[in-house]
Amino acid sequence: MATSRLPDFLQSVNLKHVKLGYHYLITHLLTLSLLPFIAVVFIQASQMDYNDVYQLYLHLQYNLAAVVVFSTVLVFGCTMYVLTRPRPVYLVDYCCYRPPDHLQAPFHRFIEHSKLTGDFDESSLEFQRKILERSGLGEETCVPAAMHCVPPQPSMAAAREEAETVMFGALDNLFGSTNVKPKDIGILVVNCSLFNPTPSLSAMIVNKYKLRGNIKTFNLGGMGCSAGVISLDLAKDMLQIHRNTYAVVVSTENITQNWYFGNKKSMLIPNCLFRVGGAAVLLSNKPGDHGRSKYKLVHVVRTHRGSDDAAFKCVYQEQDGMGKTGVSLSKDLMAIAGQALKANITTMGPLVLPISEQLLFFATLVGRKLLNPKMKPYIPDFKLAFEHFCIHAGGRAVIDELEKNLQLSEEHVEASRMTLHRFGNTSSSSIWYELGYTEAKGRMKKGNRVWQIAFGSGFKCNSAVWEALRNVKASGHSPWADCIHRYPVKILN
Repeated sequence: MATSRLPDFLQSVNLKHVKLGYHYLITHLLTLSLLPFIAVVFIQASQMDYNDVYQLYLHLQYNLAAVVVFSTVLVFGCTMYVLTRPRPVYLVDYCCYRPPDHLQAPFHRFIEHSKLTGDFDESSLEFQRKILERSGLGEETCVPAAMHCVPPQPSMAAAREEAETVMFGALDNLFGSTNVKPKDIGILVVNCSLFNPTPSLSAMIVNKYKLRGNIKTFNLGGMGCSAGVISLDLAKDMLQIHRNTYAVVVSTENITQNWYFGNKKSMLIPNCLFRVGGAAVLLSNKPGDHGRSKYKLVHVVRTHRGSDDAAFKCVYQEQDGMGKTGVSLSKDLMAIAGQALKANITTMGPLVLPISEQLLFFATLVGRKLLNPKMKPYIPDFKLAFEHFCIHAGGRAVIDELEKNLQLSEEHVEASRMTLHRFGNTSSSSIWYELGYTEAKGRMKKGNRVWQIAFGSGFKCNSAVWEALRNVKASGHSPWADCIHRYPVKILN
């Protein structure tokens, strides 16, 4: 006689559905607990007749003072709420610069030109070749015109030309697609880490588009690849102060004068990863722009680890032993980035995670402290908070680590991988190319939440959360317009 066995619960029940049910119950706990109270009130109200209503009226009539005081407090409270509540910040539209094809730097040409400069020894050339092959970059990424010359011509004039081409290219498309006049812009924030001439980049934009004389301009330098989110945060704060206006954020990086022509391995990596790119973003606090805007800004969370010496120096501009300037990347960069990410999501979690995930995380934390220190920590499921992830395309290792640590799927990191492949590391603007990819794929639906997360020197980890106000389709000026049909592509190991 065969022995009967109980079915394996783990095999017979889909735990994902159990978790989703738990998540729904906890998230709607307050609403569900109020249902009996609402039902009782409704039943009592339905049983009232004319005499009951008249008696209630008389009771309020003879307590006129209480009614007046209550009404006054209610009106005052509503007025204060309206005046002090944060003003919504809308993303009307954004545009990413698409470099022309003649600036593309396929691997063989990159290595050949590096060899012809005469600045790199054989070991450095081989190192760069291996980095390129493992980087996740494709053959169509672009470097500035000055780097295509043999020998390269990293002059101030060439650097200005690169900055103008990128910034004005993105801004021309932005003003054209939104029909916003440049003189309507009240706030301008520009970020570029390594190129800060006089007059500033923001002044170049004011001069080009003849912006109004009382515009509030800001020029952020030296803040690394996460400076785009910092610029958003600054623009958001300014939009809380200045009513009924537009803010433009321009995020870019300049490569022309920041190419490293030495042989120190840790300073050669940026040559292999950083490429031409930039983005211009139009923000508004005008209530009338809600209907035509793509997104609403929900949260900005910034984390700075600069008080730690190792974090401060892990991305460091310096001269090598031969006096050649470049940016050095520490071997501890990924570990430091992990610590910054942990601090950032610890702050972010309570703002975005459903209460079910927060309770599970808290229970595990208490269990580790009081019961078993070896208990496996619970990693919150951020997929319950966000439908889309725009992880700064800083490099293949960055994307791999976040995919692993946040337990994301291949589709969640697809936009980041494909942006790195097609455009390379465009620094602070990469998160906008990634958002553009998601739109071009037709995946952005009304109500979807997007998490933009970026890392930068200092060391910083910054996050921005957006909510889609409608089904967002790719604009005609999308940098992916002519190539999205080819993506995703398989990235070779």
